[in-house]
Amino acid sequence: MPELSVVVPVYNEEESVPPLCEALHASLSTLGKSYEVVLVDDGSQDGTWRVMLEMAKKWPCLKLVRFRRNFGQTAAMAAGIDESTGSVVVTMDADLQNDPKDIPAVLAKLDERDENGEIKWDVVSGWRKNRKDAFINRKLPSMLANRLIGAMTGVRLHDYGCSLKAYRRDVISQVRLYGEMHRFVPALCRWVGGRVTELPVDHHARKFGKSKYGISRTFRVVLDLTLVKFLLSYSTRPIQIFGKIGLWFGFFAAAIFGVVLAEGLCETAGITHAWFGGTILAKRPFWIVTPLMFLGFAIQLVVLGLLAELQTRTYHESGHKRIYSIKEVVESKKA
Repeated sequence: MPELSVVVPVYNEEESVPPLCEALHASLSTLGKSYEVVLVDDGSQDGTWRVMLEMAKKWPCLKLVRFRRNFGQTAAMAAGIDESTGSVVVTMDADLQNDPKDIPAVLAKLDERDENGEIKWDVVSGWRKNRKDAFINRKLPSMLANRLIGAMTGVRLHDYGCSLKAYRRDVISQVRLYGEMHRFVPALCRWVGGRVTELPVDHHARKFGKSKYGISRTFRVVLDLTLVKFLLSYSTRPIQIFGKIGLWFGFFAAAIFGVVLAEGLCETAGITHAWFGGTILAKRPFWIVTPLMFLGFAIQLVVLGLLAELQTRTYHESGHKRIYSIKEVVESKKA
């Protein structure tokens, strides 16, 4: 069983794979640790799989995973982590913008200890301090997203989008990835008790192909962030969010009913006549229908919270289904 696993999702990167494998093995061979490199072909449409098979004949400790179709980067990363066996997992992109030479520094940061000899970090996230990307399409959306994610999750990092990260197996194995959650992994690791830090790393301009990302992903980030916020705060107690909203609706309904009732009692006692005009509130549809509607909302939200609690229990007590489908797995010879 290797000490280190490097997981790399790959999609239409046939030109990048050979120099990537060479750079990875050049860097990893200097560590003095046993390692494996897990390449996950996320349903590439070009010759990426053929090139990966060629690399498996050339380089040792290479494990290839091939999807039946394109499932997305999150699924590819989840599959790579599931198929890897190292006690430490490093993830990175295949487009050569992350530099394998930074892996030793990231691992050294992960191994830092405090004055009592205790390990300080469970996750080290790369920070592309001098990012070589277009400002409008890539840098600006990323800056905004990083600040928003940090504010919502409480885990403030300069660069959530950097794929170069290192995780301890006992932490990352407790994180389940769905949708496009890969960019939020540090926050999810903090949720399960992991200690997170970041480290500046190099970033290179893309050499081959074209980027699969753009400003349109910003909208998906916002939607995914909403889900992450819910998972971090209410996934094990959904009644708290649905119930609170329901109680507010119930409060407004009770307040409106209270005003109508108070006016009716005053009218009966002859104290006043119609607070808001010539007709008492009880005879106006708005003052009757609105609180009834709010009361209905309150009941529905509380019931929804209870149902969500039952669903949560079912989720945590049942087995997890994979979000990808593997066609084949190929392993090269060991070093």
